[in-house]
Amino acid sequence: MSNHASDVLHGRGDRRGPARLLPFIGPAVIASIAYMDPGNFATNIQGGAQFGYSLLWVILAANLMAMLIQNLSAKVGIATGRNLPELIRDRWPRPLTRFYWVQAELVAMATDLAEFLGAAIAITLLTGLPLFWGAVITAIITFWLLTLQRRGFRPLEIAIGAFVLIIGGAYMVQFLVAHPSLGALGRGFVPTFQGVDAVYLAVGIIGATVMPHVIYLHSALTQGRVATADDSQQLHLSRLNRVDVILSMGLAGLINMSMLAVAAATFFGKGIEDAGNLETAYQTLTPLLGPVAAIAFAIALLASGISSSAVGTMAGQVIMQGFVGFSIPLWLRRTITMLPAFIVILLGLEPTSTLVLSQVILSFGVPFALVPLLLFTARRDVMGVLVSRPWVTVLGWIFAGLIIALNGYLLWGTLFT
Repeated sequence: MSNHASDVLHGRGDRRGPARLLPFIGPAVIASIAYMDPGNFATNIQGGAQFGYSLLWVILAANLMAMLIQNLSAKVGIATGRNLPELIRDRWPRPLTRFYWVQAELVAMATDLAEFLGAAIAITLLTGLPLFWGAVITAIITFWLLTLQRRGFRPLEIAIGAFVLIIGGAYMVQFLVAHPSLGALGRGFVPTFQGVDAVYLAVGIIGATVMPHVIYLHSALTQGRVATADDSQQLHLSRLNRVDVILSMGLAGLINMSMLAVAAATFFGKGIEDAGNLETAYQTLTPLLGPVAAIAFAIALLASGISSSAVGTMAGQVIMQGFVGFSIPLWLRRTITMLPAFIVILLGLEPTSTLVLSQVILSFGVPFALVPLLLFTARRDVMGVLVSRPWVTVLGWIFAGLIIALNGYLLWGTLFT
């Protein structure tokens, strides 16, 4: 535990105001990247292009769900000193734990495929290089980013935070250039649907909100990060981590809303049917808003893809170590998880379509992460003083039921219609 964090928990130190929070900001910053990955780019841009500002309220609702779920995950690590996969391994039958490991690994690899492809597409858009070489450059950058873990948790958190700021800054530029209608923005937060297609796209936005791999990862990022001596310190630490979640996930939500608002201001009513295709979105931005907006879009996509791909690799390590008790070198895991992306590229498959398909695979893993999270956080013998209040548990199950049902609906519609 850092001296600054220890001083804050013990009521000591000379830091005042927001500076007192700095030692505790970081885990949710890393987790928030999953809510700004290339899959979010595709769904948000398509939503704005097809239905204008009318689905902004869906992003807000999805973000509130994400805040609750990520806060519960963070509390698991604080309360138990274990991450969620370790708790499952400790308390559930071994065959079930093995099944959990296999499905979690497959989901994590599918997620990484989308993120890796997103970064490779961005490099291709910015440089004109073939997609294969964009993937090679992505691999080199993510390898470098993951080496920061050797220096402790702080350097990587700072690097990921920098990527978040780059994404936010790039979308601020696009927002200013696009000049979204403030009145229409406000009306977008009034719940409404413009037909069945809008419902289906809203399902896609909410259904892809909760990423199973970051539920597992967030619990690992808070376990043992700051030691606590008694229940009161644990409660205080949990409150400080809640601030981390609200700030980080709130910023992710604002960025997602900006994506949709910029797409609405730029593409809505222009007859652009496939704006969710990342290459089309980039190519169309140049004549509509100018090269600055297009370059800002590609930079945001690059920062999103690289950082979320690195976070996905970290989550894979937690999944393997937690469920089966062993790990492999990070460079080997990075190599294995990027192979599907290179196969997709070498086979000449359409990258954005593959990215969308990977999100469908991801939806399979949502209930497997949510159900044990809610079961464990409702148990006092597991969580101690950080056990969820009954209303939190009920709200969590409502959210989980909604997300699982929406994922099932999205899965059915994608596979059978």
